[in-house]
This record gives sequence, C-alpha cells and structure tokens, in this order.
Amino acid sequence: MQRRPVGGSGLEVSRVGLGTMTWGEDTSPADAADQLKAFADVGGTLVETAEDYGAGAAQQVLGGLLRGTVRRDDLVLAGRGTTVGAAEPASRSALLRSLDDTLRRLGTEHLDLWQFPGWDPRVPLDETLSAVQVAVYSGRVRYAGLVAPAGWQLATVAGSAAAGPDPAVCRPVSAQVEYSLLAREPEAELLPAARHHGLGLLAWAPLGRGVLTGKYTDGTPADSRGASALLASYVEARRTEHSARIVQSVLTAADGLGTSPLSVALTWVRDRPGVASAVVGARDAAQLRASLAAEDLVLPAEIRTALDDVSDPV
Repeated sequence: MQRRPVGGSGLEVSRVGLGTMTWGEDTSPADAADQLKAFADVGGTLVETAEDYGAGAAQQVLGGLLRGTVRRDDLVLAGRGTTVGAAEPASRSALLRSLDDTLRRLGTEHLDLWQFPGWDPRVPLDETLSAVQVAVYSGRVRYAGLVAPAGWQLATVAGSAAAGPDPAVCRPVSAQVEYSLLAREPEAELLPAARHHGLGLLAWAPLGRGVLTGKYTDGTPADSRGASALLASYVEARRTEHSARIVQSVLTAADGLGTSPLSVALTWVRDRPGVASAVVGARDAAQLRASLAAEDLVLPAEIRTALDDVSDPV
C-alpha cells in the first residue's frame, strides 16, 4: 500500500487507514485480529482509535493485538481522547489523564499521532497547546492533530501554535473529519485552511457510513450496520433522496469500470487533494479486504468529474 506524508510533516501513513470504532462491540476480538493482520499484511500502517469507542473496549482489544498479532513498530497509532462537550472541560489535566488512560489500554509507551478533540471554549487555547507540549516532551506523543475542527478553529490553533514558544512541537499536523461523496462540507473552509497551514486530512466514513456501497439500495441487510442497534441511527442519517442519486451514480461508475461501488467511493475520497489517508471501518476481514482491493484503482477524469457534479453540495 502506498504511503503519504501527513501535511507538511515528516509523519507518513498508509493512504488507507483502519478504524476501530466497532471493535469490542459489533466486532469481536477474533474478527478484529483478522482485520489487523489483513491490514498489516498489505502494508497498511495507520490505525485510528478513540477512548469513547465502546467506552474503551476498542482500545483494550487493540492493545491485546499489539502484544501478539502485529508488531507495534509496524503501525502508526492515531489515538483520540477526551470528547469536547463532556461534563469535564478539556483542561490540560483532563487531556493528559485521557492520554495516559489510552496508553494504558493500548499497552504502549507512545502514540504516533495524538488527536486532541477540537475546541473547548471553557479552556484557554494556550492551555490546550501546553498539554501537547508536555505530551511531546515526555515522549508520550510524536505528533498532534485535531478532531473535527471548523475551518476558523483550525486556523486559530495553527496560528497560535506557530506564534508560541515551540511551534515545531505544538503545531498540529492533521485534521480528522468525516468526508465522502455524501459529506463534502469540509471543502468549503476546512480543506482550504488545512492546505494553507500545512495540515493533512484524515477522512473518516469515506464510504458514507456504508451507504455508498449500495447495500441499502433495496432495504437494510440483516447483517449490516444499518441493522445494528448500535449504529442504525448513524447510518440512517445518510439515507436521503439526495444520497440515493449519488449512490446510483456510484453504482453506474462501478459497473462501467468493472469494479465495486465500494472501490469507486473510497478511491474518490482517497485521491482528493489534501487527503493524507481515508480511514475505513469493517465488520470482518472479508469486508476490509474489499476496501483494500481498491489500492490500484484510478478513477478516469470523466468519471471523477461526473461524481463531483452529482455530489456537489451547492
């Protein structure tokens, strides 16, 4: 699998990443092990996790796999901690405690990318950036990134970090945000801001929460996320009339190219300007391999243009 730099930093990641949102809940430890092995076998490196995935269950499962299924040093671990909007402000104390809890569950001494959770108006930005500085200086973190910022928030954080006492340490290198043919809002402000400030985009839900695979065209399969009590509402939010037109275009493109709708949708996101990696989640290894099969696909210019037009949010 090809690798890309994350923004203007020295960090490199596989251009498709592995998400762990359902691990420990809808995805069993055995299925998670099969996924991680299949991902690493093709050269995948970026593995994304968060402490609120299954209330820490996903990180515990991943931590167990790092002690036998794959070598820790072969992966780029991207971890996310305390969620903004929680009862406790995202203070320096809370952020560093959350980081330590993540490291404990994963059984590792450091995160390659620590994605601190966006913007908390209750906490001075200088305090948030000081937590990043402490985390890097202590060896617990290699690089820092942002989670779902608005464009102005990204610019403010990047500007404050650049003006601080140690910009090389505190400057975020990435922004993680939902981005797909069904969710192109980041193109309005976030992507231009990220490019201007040298941040790479980590695109999550690149398959439109599964809707772009076409599996929901004729209903809800019993073994799909849309039928899961945990994720039904998450998927349903992308099942609209507008989405249906986009899905049909993806199906038409896939038929013409002799490939899967999944591959078309994933490739569209993966190769957008500014995207460092598209992070996919899967129920099992077979489903993940379907995503990994898109590695060699290149969308012809006319198909990319047609998909751009039909999915244009304007």
